[in-house]
Amino acid sequence: MKCVRIYADPDGESHFDEVELPTRKSSVHPDAVPFDVTGGYPASRVRITQIPAGMREVAWHTVPEPVLTVRLDGSVEYETSDGERRHFPAGSFVLAADTHGKGHLSRHSPEAQTVIWISLPNGLEVPA
Repeated sequence: MKCVRIYADPDGESHFDEVELPTRKSSVHPDAVPFDVTGGYPASRVRITQIPAGMREVAWHTVPEPVLTVRLDGSVEYETSDGERRHFPAGSFVLAADTHGKGHLSRHSPEAQTVIWISLPNGLEVPA
């Protein structure tokens, strides 16, 4: 399973890449086909945020800690300092891990949006 990540290189420039999340097959019920499940990742907190309608663009910013964002509705376009832009619709999840450097821009669709923020002190590098 892949997860898009926004990160900063040692010079502070932000970029996109994809992190491969290792999975294993897991049966959750005898009548269901097995699911692909990752290992557990420790989370320090979970927040649910309501981005107000009309927010539009959020200027260049970093995150204080790696945050896995899960977009429940609406959409966002992120731009990294290297100029790359990517669009993420409802149902997308992105690891924002650019804790230093120039950060990224967020351009939100005009409607109100609900996003779950999961703080991951170690990012998605090492599942428990």
